[in-house]
Amino acid sequence: MADTLYLIPLFPLLGFLINGLFGRWLSERQSGMVATGMILGSFFLSAQLLLSLLARQGEQVVFVQTLFSWIHVGDLHIPVRYLFDPLTAVMTLVITGVGLLIHIYSIGYMRGDPGVRRYFAFLNLFTFMMLNLVMADNLVLLFLGWEGVGLCSYLLIGFWFQDADKARAGMKAFIVNRIGDAGFIIAMIILYDQFGTLSISEIAQAAPGIDVGRSFFIIVTILLFIGATGKSAQVPLYVWLPDAMAGPTPVSALIHAATMVTAGVYLVVRNSVLFSLAPPTMALIAGIGMFTAFMAATIAITQNDIKKVLAYSTISQLGYMFVALGVGAYSAGIFHLMTHAFFKALLFLGAGSVIHGLGGEQDLRKMGGLKKAMPGTHLTMLVGVLAIAGIPGLSGFFSKDEILWAAFSHYTGFISWIWLMGIITVGLTSFYMFRLLFLTFYGQPNEKGRPEPHESPSIMIIPLILLAFLSILGGYVGIPESLGGHNAFHHFLAPVLAVFTVAEAAIQDTNHLVEILLMAMSTAVALGGAYYAYQVYVGQPAHADALAQKLQLLHRLSFNKYYVDEAYQALVVRPLNSFSGLLWRWFDEKLVDRVVNGAGDIFFQAGGLIRLVQNGLIQQYAAFILVGVLFIMGYIYLN
Repeated sequence: MADTLYLIPLFPLLGFLINGLFGRWLSERQSGMVATGMILGSFFLSAQLLLSLLARQGEQVVFVQTLFSWIHVGDLHIPVRYLFDPLTAVMTLVITGVGLLIHIYSIGYMRGDPGVRRYFAFLNLFTFMMLNLVMADNLVLLFLGWEGVGLCSYLLIGFWFQDADKARAGMKAFIVNRIGDAGFIIAMIILYDQFGTLSISEIAQAAPGIDVGRSFFIIVTILLFIGATGKSAQVPLYVWLPDAMAGPTPVSALIHAATMVTAGVYLVVRNSVLFSLAPPTMALIAGIGMFTAFMAATIAITQNDIKKVLAYSTISQLGYMFVALGVGAYSAGIFHLMTHAFFKALLFLGAGSVIHGLGGEQDLRKMGGLKKAMPGTHLTMLVGVLAIAGIPGLSGFFSKDEILWAAFSHYTGFISWIWLMGIITVGLTSFYMFRLLFLTFYGQPNEKGRPEPHESPSIMIIPLILLAFLSILGGYVGIPESLGGHNAFHHFLAPVLAVFTVAEAAIQDTNHLVEILLMAMSTAVALGGAYYAYQVYVGQPAHADALAQKLQLLHRLSFNKYYVDEAYQALVVRPLNSFSGLLWRWFDEKLVDRVVNGAGDIFFQAGGLIRLVQNGLIQQYAAFILVGVLFIMGYIYLN
């Protein structure tokens, strides 16, 4: 089985090359079929390898394939080596499975776009880079995929680059991610200096026995986490993700909900041994994750762009994942990563269906009453909303409550406040998601200035239906023991995850009755949020404006996203622009330019003087020769 690992990333690379080099000779449909077929091949191979792992469950099986030596300088040896273990299996199936459905959806969504071949080429290139990221056996190859998905994100966010705002959104994502990547690079340098290798498995084996002190692990894990905050949109580097909605909606579903934004979560989990040796870093991760989840949820409740609501929802759900990692519940974080990929991809594609049916309209205030005109989109989005709200029986319930239980049980004191904020965020999540649902599909239709709504074609609806089934059934692989299951997902991942001693002790001391009570509490809060959203936006629609007036200051802060972008402009962007202007005017123009131009002026003036003797008069040349001869003769005579 190991001999076929390279084919998983190779298929989308071939799709990129075919569409990139020969796309002009392909029709729209052929271009889409080539890209989709390549992802299908990767999905089948990933599924086959997963079945092989499941057949050998109980054994610590890891498939490894070395292709060639990539970098060999002195003692530094970096091969292109892929690995496939339970963690890789989950990630590759999410990337290729959800990615396959998004590719199919894109064939309908992007129909008629003049850049559709370029779109599918970029989408395949992104998938290739993401698969390299999760299959890499060393940090350098992982970083190649890490930077590759950043590049593809820039290309796809700014896909419609003729629009200056969309081009700027792509640039913003690219620059903000580079800030986080600086931490990742420094961490790699420190790790190589200490361990003499950048192999993830070799570092994991050596780390527990190395005598370097706790501070080393704290520093290196904080640097890795800085990289994760950029890619996975955590405070303070989350500001790029809402603007990333400028790209085509399927891009938002794939890159900014199901795959790329989870790369930071994957990085932490893949290096769980290092993080488990740095408890202060884990507490920091849990704190930032919960703060991000809560803050993003409070922003989402007032946004009117349907995609912006989902963008802030993604930031919030990523915060939940980091809470899980911060308390040592690594499998719970990956579990929520997987279920979130299902229901958030469903919600984004559902939003794309609404936008498609309304001729490009994204403002929730101009929607309403679409339930009858778009029944398939409505039903599937309802499933997605129920799942993300954590309603029992759907995937989000199992993964979200496992994180809340981990936060409640693993620590006391500070972490208990994280659990309380998590419960409050559950209510906020339910409120803003049902607000989105009610404003879009219920109430009186706002027909002023909008085209007649229509349902999307079947090639877009079928992926929604399949994602809806995954959003319902995806959580049943992790039914907790308190509900009669044995958490198969946790046991599947356990062999490749580090054990965080505090978390393990809490698991062994589990009180099932308390866990069930907490589930009931979070469910009640979620239902309360849904009911309140119904009262405000369906029962008494005028109450929404009255509530906004009553809470005017809070509403203004939330609606303007706490003015974080303005703060970045005032504290970072403008000072840097001003400083750059000073450097240009005073250093570049008055020093560098003067030195360079001055040197040129000196030679120009010298050339001008020499040019004076080049006048074409033979008599003058003869006189100069005579003077020269006399000078030489005089010199010889005197010496």
